[in-house]
Amino acid sequence: MSYLLFMDESGHDLHQSPYEVLAGVCVEDRDLWNLICQVQDAEIEYFGRRIADGVLELKGRKLLKRKTFKLATQLPTIPPQERTQLAQQCLEHGDNVTKRELTALAQAKIAFVQRLLELCAQYRASAFASIIGKDAPRSDGDFLRKDYAYLFERYFYFLEEQKQGLGLVVFDELDRSQCRLLLDQMGRYFRETVTGRMRAYRVIPEPFFVHSELTTAVQIADVIAYIVAWGVRVGNMTKPAREELSALADQVCQSRYRTRQDNFMVWSFAVSDDLRARDEKWGE
Repeated sequence: MSYLLFMDESGHDLHQSPYEVLAGVCVEDRDLWNLICQVQDAEIEYFGRRIADGVLELKGRKLLKRKTFKLATQLPTIPPQERTQLAQQCLEHGDNVTKRELTALAQAKIAFVQRLLELCAQYRASAFASIIGKDAPRSDGDFLRKDYAYLFERYFYFLEEQKQGLGLVVFDELDRSQCRLLLDQMGRYFRETVTGRMRAYRVIPEPFFVHSELTTAVQIADVIAYIVAWGVRVGNMTKPAREELSALADQVCQSRYRTRQDNFMVWSFAVSDDLRARDEKWGE
């Protein structure tokens, strides 16, 4: 038995997003294909076609931007069967669409994400996230960033509690130089630190890189990352959340993993306001 942690980011361009989020969705190997199939079936159920076949992407910013909710409420709720037909027409007609088609597509997007998160819960998928404030001080070193280390720590705790199997890490492919940098940083962390060597007992240190537009589970991680950045508020997250995302944020929070370590409750969502290593802070 093994687990796969599919990871993606939201807000790392440091522009509009209130938080920078590194998120992952963890799925057991025996459940992965069934989850993928049902997500793809849901695309057809809600949009009349696969999203990947057209211009719409299965990404949080495409599905859940503010305009989606504005369009969804400009008309009364459309019955599901009619909504699917109109949403498909909207996707296929391009710019020549009606108000009712636009409304149907927006309502379908929100309903689809709700279903997506329900499927994650059905297949016992766990959500992980490292959340960083946009103004958090950054490290100048070449070691593994703290947000990655925090997420891998919680992934290790999760795997330890399963008491069998290993954990694989699957990333959305970055620029080749960024991929190489991350590989080097992870290699040093898991080979050259005491904590890393211990965690390599469960977490396979070398990640796989995939194209997100071709990998359904990475797209799920992208949606979760977006909802966390804009809608979830835990710990010392003080920036306002988008109210229209509250129901989806609740669904994401229900998929968190928690464990007790040294008499402290540890959640799979970690919030940090400083990415510097301890010795860098002391050097101030």
